[in-house]
Amino acid sequence: MSDPIKRSGLSSRFWERKPLKDLSELEWEALCDGCGKCCLNKLEFEDTGEVELTRVACRLLDDESCHCAHYENRHQFVPNCIVLRPDNLDSHAYWMPKTCAYRLLWEGRPLFDWHPLISGDPQSVHRAGVSVRGMTVSEFDIPEEEWEHYIIEEPS
Repeated sequence: MSDPIKRSGLSSRFWERKPLKDLSELEWEALCDGCGKCCLNKLEFEDTGEVELTRVACRLLDDESCHCAHYENRHQFVPNCIVLRPDNLDSHAYWMPKTCAYRLLWEGRPLFDWHPLISGDPQSVHRAGVSVRGMTVSEFDIPEEEWEHYIIEEPS
């Protein structure tokens, strides 16, 4: 399966030398590990502020590739899809998956060895068992009031 994320021609370990706000668009997009977790519907508990991921996926998530089926024009289909950018990380990083490169770097932590930018292989995220490949259900099939039954455990 080919990787839709362009990672060739980038400076080696650019994320360790540049602040997130200074990354080019290509570098920013290359940070995505292709796990698909950002496309899972989440539950935020008002009393604790805790965010839990569910197996209930956005209608646009391709469960096999773990990428958005209509990434470039996703807002036509899902108007409230959040575009994560360096200027909105402070308000959105907390709900990103704990293994997400954007969140890790925002928190000052290193990328995991399985990240495609380190491993050189876009399939390493799947082999490491970090992606949602083959484990999601469509938001069309599960009523929102039942999402709590689909909460998944996430590695720290």
